Amino acid sequence: AIGFAAICEDGRVARTKRPSTTADLIRSLAVILIPLVILTILFTNIPNDHPVKEVAWQPVLTTARKQAPFPVLAPTNLPSGWRATRVTWVEQGDPYLNGQPSPRNLWQLGFLTPDDVFIDLNQGDARLPELIDEQTRQGAADGESSIGDQTWQRMLSEDGRTRSLVLVDPKATA
Repeated sequence: AIGFAAICEDGRVARTKRPSTTADLIRSLAVILIPLVILTILFTNIPNDHPVKEVAWQPVLTTARKQAPFPVLAPTNLPSGWRATRVTWVEQGDPYLNGQPSPRNLWQLGFLTPDDVFIDLNQGDARLPELIDEQTRQGAADGESSIGDQTWQRMLSEDGRTRSLVLVDPKATA
């Protein structure tokens, strides 16, 4: 048999590589897995507790009620422990979240309940089918509810996670 040997640039004969062993495989896996395990431990033990930033919603409500061409809805007697986390008033044509002009006068007020369930109120006066679809997550009619002297349409999203009450009024939809 004729043997072949590689010759290095400096003229030495290169050694042939010994076959890999099980121990080599275990060492290679350890080099890869140990850092992954350490990173996993470090980043999964970060507390999932994200502090909720509460907002003062009454001053924005006062502004909205002065500027809106419709009666702005807001709670009068909130249950104990409810925390306001979102409040927005934007007039039609003013820049909205994405910097584009708002297609409607829009009032939004959101709360977290003591059980961390998000409940919000959205009220607008233009492009109402889009507003209803956005806020109900393309909800389908699910009956009616009477609140005071008004009849609200119940809507339920396809996945059942979003329940909405919709009041269509000539001046605004909530």
